[in-house]
Amino acid sequence: MYVARSISADHKDLIHDVAFDFYGRRMATCSSDHSVQVWDINDKGEWHCTASWKTHSGSVWRVTWAHPEFGQVLASCSYDRMAAIWEEVVSYMVPNNHLMIILQTKRATLVDSRTSVTDVKFSPRFLGLKLATCSADGNVRIYEAPDLTDLTTWEIQDQIMTKMSCSCLSWNPSRLNPATIAVGSDDANPSAGGKVQIYEHKVNERKWVRSNMLMSITEAVHDIAYAPNLGRSYDVLAIATKDVVIMRFDKKDPSMIGSATSTRNTPVQLDHQGAQVWQISWNITGTILAASSDDGVVRLWKANYLDKWKCIQVLKGDGSSVSTMLVQPKDPPATNKGSSLPETSVDAGFMSSSPKFSSFFSSTSAWLGSSPLSRQGRHNSVPVTPATSHVTSGFHIPLK
Repeated sequence: MYVARSISADHKDLIHDVAFDFYGRRMATCSSDHSVQVWDINDKGEWHCTASWKTHSGSVWRVTWAHPEFGQVLASCSYDRMAAIWEEVVSYMVPNNHLMIILQTKRATLVDSRTSVTDVKFSPRFLGLKLATCSADGNVRIYEAPDLTDLTTWEIQDQIMTKMSCSCLSWNPSRLNPATIAVGSDDANPSAGGKVQIYEHKVNERKWVRSNMLMSITEAVHDIAYAPNLGRSYDVLAIATKDVVIMRFDKKDPSMIGSATSTRNTPVQLDHQGAQVWQISWNITGTILAASSDDGVVRLWKANYLDKWKCIQVLKGDGSSVSTMLVQPKDPPATNKGSSLPETSVDAGFMSSSPKFSSFFSSTSAWLGSSPLSRQGRHNSVPVTPATSHVTSGFHIPLK
């Protein structure tokens, strides 16, 4: 059973994203008020805002931490068409109340996009200090810091033209694959085809190629997340659309190891009772998935050794818990008959372990983060002022 702790933030507008650091002891929030805040937890389990600064000239959609091996480094992306890299340079204690004050400095600004930058993610540690961004114009850009001691210089390594409006991306954390990125689209045009594309980096060719397009995903995709693999020989990908779709990419054939186009089964669809799912996040072991939707609740999903997914808890937007809704996954969506790509499902026998949480999931901790109307503004030429919102100046953190 999880309980929620409410935190009153000083953001003046909608909170769009929340990201925990590697250890779960720090988190960053970003908002339509153009700012980012950093929070630290003390020994009593209390969260305190230790840094707050204006980062962009438009709504800040996403914030993400680099692996601590590279220092205390943050990246943010915004409606102002830019992504920014921030580094902690000074921290000190205030004698009166013993609060730690942190000063952040902007190390670099990435200005290659001509439209809103909708997502930003650091690569897995074993790939080095790399950063991927995606934009509403369909471009995915991969940057790398050539000198880890000088984060003011970032070189663009590759640019991928997806030919679809990009809304989200996720790096595959598996070492068994080449570098792999899944990209989602919230393009409302139903004729645009599959809304999820998967790209692999071909080392010999030194370029990124599309290895898969999931043709059965025809609804707008708002978030996408690879599960931490922790030794699994297959990949699990969660997709937030009208419901949550979970895909499994198998590597039963040894010749397929290192490819995202391995043997796959039928997708599992987790029913959110007609609500649009806006953000998803795995726990650190990849065994529980949290999904926030526009009905104002967060649902926690887990699968047993029989591969049956079950909603194990439902948390309301005000932080209170309600009785578990006995929701069974829907039948898988029909596969596009014109596609040669079979769809996938997850065999979730790996869900048997019960992880312990320090603070829970990353982006989903702010519940919805923003209303659907505010998220639509990511692609509009004029920023949208939302009529309603599930989160304004505060958020809740579920604790075990």
